[in-house]
Amino acid sequence: MRSQIPISHVVIHRTSHKKTIVYLMEEFHDTAFPTISDDHMSDHLHFSNQNSLPKPDVQILTSNGLRISAHTGILALVSPVLENVIERPRKHHSSEKIIPILGVPCEAVSAFIHFLYSSRCSEEELEKYGIHLLALSHVYLVPQLKHKCSKAVGQRLTVENVVDVLQLARLCDSPDLYLKCMRMLSSNFKAVERTEGWKFMHENDPFLELEILQFIDEAESRKKRTRRHREEQRLYIELSEAMDCLEHICTEGCTTVGPCDLEPNKRRDPCDKFSICEGLQLLIKHFAKCKNRVNGKCSRCKRMWQLLRLHSSICYQTDSCRVPLCRQFKLKMQLEKKGGETLWRLLVKKVASARAMSSLSLPKRKREELRETMHDHGIRNFRL
Repeated sequence: MRSQIPISHVVIHRTSHKKTIVYLMEEFHDTAFPTISDDHMSDHLHFSNQNSLPKPDVQILTSNGLRISAHTGILALVSPVLENVIERPRKHHSSEKIIPILGVPCEAVSAFIHFLYSSRCSEEELEKYGIHLLALSHVYLVPQLKHKCSKAVGQRLTVENVVDVLQLARLCDSPDLYLKCMRMLSSNFKAVERTEGWKFMHENDPFLELEILQFIDEAESRKKRTRRHREEQRLYIELSEAMDCLEHICTEGCTTVGPCDLEPNKRRDPCDKFSICEGLQLLIKHFAKCKNRVNGKCSRCKRMWQLLRLHSSICYQTDSCRVPLCRQFKLKMQLEKKGGETLWRLLVKKVASARAMSSLSLPKRKREELRETMHDHGIRNFRL
């Protein structure tokens, strides 16, 4: 974040009929302020209760020459910047204290001073002067008002004003508003690129344009990574469910495939994951009859070999597992101990993790039933 801007006044000017840029200018210069006649006194705004507060001892001078009566004690209590202004020695000694707040509409200054007294700001004021109040709250260090204004301005973002508000958010160190503007720019870049605000920024602030383009590029990269991660997780979950179905088929059987030591006295009903289990049963049937399953010419048999090997890699049982070739694969892996199969070990780790998360989502009773079923003994073969 940027360091705090020194005591300054806010100058707001238009660079085109649709664009407003906020500049935080240098410290106050010696200025000869206009004299306010008695005819204008009726337009002054007083925030004091004559019965409870002393007589106002400072005048807030606005851009159109009007003055707002206030109390130095209240201003200094709420704003440390105004406190420094009030306590600063004056070069021109006079009985009247004047604090200029220029560059913003008189009504915005009035709303700002009113907030210093009451800690309240109406929705109408936020809608009309939210940008001005945000700049004032930043310059004069009023964080409560700054938070309200950042939220209000963020709720009124449009494609037309998002570039202007982004510049304001950078100047006023408002990270929430800045991020909201960046997200809108990223989501509506084509439309924003046609606005006057973008064209002006493109010609006058290439660093901000580069910052926006980098944010959009990073956002797209994050979306791609998230999408790829979700696809990978879906694959791991599907493999985990395939492992469950394989154990289910080898242990208790499903519609057409089951252990050969169990009598098919009646047709079994489809299981809860029959959409996966049915495909696995078809793959097992093909694997049992295919003549090319050993030499690796059949892609379907190769897939079945991989499933059997994957099961053996994540199986925590030794002699009680009923899945065919589980023990043989374990012994083969212990003998070979290949250190180069990093991708396979990573796949095993991911599938085991997905399986653990899936089992935790099951009710306790269901987990216990599955555990008891897995410990049943039997020969390692299928009934087709």
